[in-house]
Amino acid sequence: MYLDQRPKRRLSSLRIAVEVVLILAGLYVITHRPEWARPFEPTPAPTRSGASFLAEAEVAYEEGRLDEAITAYEQTARLEPTDPEVFIAWARLLTLRHHTAEAIRQARRAVELAPDSAAAHAVLGRALDWDGQFDEAIAACLRAVELDLSYAEGHAYLAEAYADQGRWERALEMAQQAVELDGSSVDVFRNLGYVLEVQGCYEEAIAAYQKAIALHPRLAFLYTSVGRNCRVLGNYEEAIAQFEQAATVDPGDAEARDELGWTYYELGEYERAISELEKALEVDPTYVSAYGHLGVVYYVRRNYEEAIVNFKRAIGLGVDRVEYYYALGLSYAYLDQCDQARPWLEKALAIDPQSLPALRGLELCPSSE
Repeated sequence: MYLDQRPKRRLSSLRIAVEVVLILAGLYVITHRPEWARPFEPTPAPTRSGASFLAEAEVAYEEGRLDEAITAYEQTARLEPTDPEVFIAWARLLTLRHHTAEAIRQARRAVELAPDSAAAHAVLGRALDWDGQFDEAIAACLRAVELDLSYAEGHAYLAEAYADQGRWERALEMAQQAVELDGSSVDVFRNLGYVLEVQGCYEEAIAAYQKAIALHPRLAFLYTSVGRNCRVLGNYEEAIAQFEQAATVDPGDAEARDELGWTYYELGEYERAISELEKALEVDPTYVSAYGHLGVVYYVRRNYEEAIVNFKRAIGLGVDRVEYYYALGLSYAYLDQCDQARPWLEKALAIDPQSLPALRGLELCPSSE
């Protein structure tokens, strides 16, 4: 057997010393190198607080940017889920944007958090009223007034609900009480204007709306309200100016474009009407009134195919109007599609058995039985 008898190599003490020095030098460079030479480590972004989003929401509202305010209130609510004031403010703006189902949900959350809050019950009442639930709205607003007799908005929202139920004297009484309680509230003067408007006091309504505008000139729906009353009075030029002002103040306000389109329809300017109504739907694809108005414009122009599309969209979004049912049925009838026409005509007659247009439609499309 052969064995290697050569002596094993040993590291010299000098080599060991050199390697130790190199290691120590490397450690020094790593721990003492300048900032520019170190690898980049991103600084964690600070987490925004609920107070920050709340401040953003309030500024956006003051500037009339309602959609941005709504988004900021939503963010605040996620971070401050037990603060009823956040849900009250959020529900109020959702109502103004006609997102009533969501407004009712958030208002109910406010009531759950603060069952003795007059403001929570009042904003729930307003959301219910704008959703067409008038009895429930009155009950909620009465609860708000019961909790705080001095809460002006509670009286104002109750006045609106009474007006929508046709209780004119009570509506005006509540609206006037609201003004006496707080003459610096936008909602108080807006609702006084509304009560006067639905009773046909259009000039007085305009004056009340203008007082609301003086208190908050960045709220588009106030200009829209003035324009609507000007149109009823036959002052179309001023009505158009008010609707355009509303659209300028808040480009995200679909109502202003819808009302402007309807004004052009009344003037017989159908192309301009369609253009403005389509702009309303670009702003808010769920704005049901614009679909209904487009359906009417196309129906009058005998473009029954487009009328059908828009009436069905309006109905699909929850509108329950006899005019839309019989116009939809007649559109099918004029296209010789009686099998499609009859169900809609019958829906119209279920609401109003004396509806002459619906009866005329069934004459065009008699039952085959």
